[in-house]
Amino acid sequence: MMMRTLVLLVLLFSAEAWADAYSEMAVDRPSTPVVAPSFVLTDLSGERVSLASLSSKVVLLNFWATWCIPCRTEMPGMERLWQQYHDRGLAIVAVSVDDGGKKRITKFIRRLKLSYPILLDPQSEVADRYEVSGLPASYLIDGEGRLIGRLVGSREWDSPEAVSLIEQLLGLRH
Repeated sequence: MMMRTLVLLVLLFSAEAWADAYSEMAVDRPSTPVVAPSFVLTDLSGERVSLASLSSKVVLLNFWATWCIPCRTEMPGMERLWQQYHDRGLAIVAVSVDDGGKKRITKFIRRLKLSYPILLDPQSEVADRYEVSGLPASYLIDGEGRLIGRLVGSREWDSPEAVSLIEQLLGLRH
C-alpha cells in the first residue's frame, strides 16, 4: 500500500510539473494527442526530408519567413537549444514559407549562423496542413509522431521554461 501511494504521488507530481511547463511556455495542447500531418519537403541543398525520418525524436517544427521580425528574434534561441539537445533526441526543423527563393534564405541563415535543418515550403502546402495562421508558429511532436502542442508567436527557446519543457519531453526531467 505504501509503495502504491508513493507511485501515485510521483505520477501526480510529474503530471503537475508537465502541466506547469506547458503553461509557462503558453503551449496550446490538444485534449488528446493526434497524429501530426506527414510531409516531405526539400532542404536548402535539395535533399528531401520527411517527418517520418524523424521518428523516435521529439520534434520542434517551426514555421517562419525571412521577413518576419519575431521569427528573426526567436531563431538564435532555437539554435542554442538545438546545440544543447540535438544529440539527446531533439530535432528542430524550421520550415520557411518564403517564396523568394533559396538565395535569400541561405543568406539569412548564414547571417544568423543557424545550423539546424531548414526546409522549404514556398507554396505553404505543409503550413496549410498544420493550419498555420501567423508566424512564427511552432509545433511539438513526440517520438511517436503525435502532435502534442502548438505555440503561436515568438518564444525564447533557450529560457529556463523552454529548457524545462524540452527536457520533460525528452524524458531527461521528471
